[in-house]
Amino acid sequence: MTTFDDRQRSEEAKFSHDREVEFKVRNRRNKLFGLWVAETHLGLSGDAATAYAKDVVMADFELPGDEDLFTKVNADLEKAGKNVSRHLLEKHLKECEGSARDQVMGE
Repeated sequence: MTTFDDRQRSEEAKFSHDREVEFKVRNRRNKLFGLWVAETHLGLSGDAATAYAKDVVMADFELPGDEDLFTKVNADLEKAGKNVSRHLLEKHLKECEGSARDQVMGE
């Protein structure tokens, strides 16, 4: 085995690890965001909030990006008669991402 082969394997392993970490961070972010929406705006708690957060995580698998996530949350908020600005949702999603990254990296 050559040094080049070793370096290539190392880079492939790093790439794979980085992708796995990003996947975990994104899912944790979505869960934290779903919990926040459930508890703060929908009046859910306990198992109901957890179930809602799982639904938010699953919604993000529909399309690339965050639009599917916002579509689901906005529809649920509208159904509950709540008016929450897109700006506030985006701001909190970004905060959840920082928390999620800290949590995943601390594991």
